[in-house]
Amino acid sequence: MTRPPAALATTEQSDPRYRRIDRLPTEEIARLMNAADSTVPAAVARAVPAISAAIEDIAARMRDGGRLLYVGAGTSGRLAVLDASECPPTFGTDPEVVRGIIAGGEGALTRSVEGAEDDAGAGAAAIREQRVGPLDSVVGISASGRAPFVVAAVAQARRLGALTAGLSCNGGGPLSEAAEHAIEVIVGPEVVTGSTRLKAGTAQKLVLNMISTISMIKCGRTFGNYMIEVSASNAKLVDRAARIVADITGADLAAARGALAAAGHEVKTAVVMIARRLDAGEARLLLAAFDGRLDGALDSAPDAPPA
Repeated sequence: MTRPPAALATTEQSDPRYRRIDRLPTEEIARLMNAADSTVPAAVARAVPAISAAIEDIAARMRDGGRLLYVGAGTSGRLAVLDASECPPTFGTDPEVVRGIIAGGEGALTRSVEGAEDDAGAGAAAIREQRVGPLDSVVGISASGRAPFVVAAVAQARRLGALTAGLSCNGGGPLSEAAEHAIEVIVGPEVVTGSTRLKAGTAQKLVLNMISTISMIKCGRTFGNYMIEVSASNAKLVDRAARIVADITGADLAAARGALAAAGHEVKTAVVMIARRLDAGEARLLLAAFDGRLDGALDSAPDAPPA
């Protein structure tokens, strides 16, 4: 067997174990894929120190009013937009605070835009259009670590003083060199050679989950493991919000639902109303005195008047 050139990215190499998968029974292919996928969490675990260092810096800037921008192409870009789009309903963020940028624009979310990832000029322009500055954090995502659109975007963001991180599934690529924080999750060759929507895509989703979730935790948008900023925009989420209020305060569900309704479905406000026996306006004032942090409002003296 001819070995791949040393310079060939691991995500592009062919794994001999899968050379004849087209001749295998369906269940055997499924088991092979499942076994391959099971190696991804360990690869992510090896990158946890680098992931954590990036998150610490990202969260610090977000607490000062900065934004988090993801930039990717193809599968990486779609995952970027997906993770960003889930922050407002989960954590109550403004849609502008966490944003995903995909090479080729919105049309590339549902249909491949050929050549978009190779357009370095468009990558740099996308960052300029977002008016990126020193408080912002830009995370470039590219399985190969080589997509010119992504590398140029990260390089431009760094020139503008933003914090930068590069998430890739290969070692020592241009994206890692361009970024301040290099996050390399080495997952190895794919079951279908070069199809980085598989293990590489799974790894990127796991890391993006960490980046957005932990950043939100560090910014006080959870209380313990509760989504206190959840947007109660449908029946399921209204029920979840009521259960969160009941769990935190110890109130029964009927009382939690009543407080939540009076609070305009604001979980934090409802919690403070019950815990401090305040009306909605007073609860909001108390929260404002602690920069919206529920822990501060609950830890304050029970008889302290709202500021």
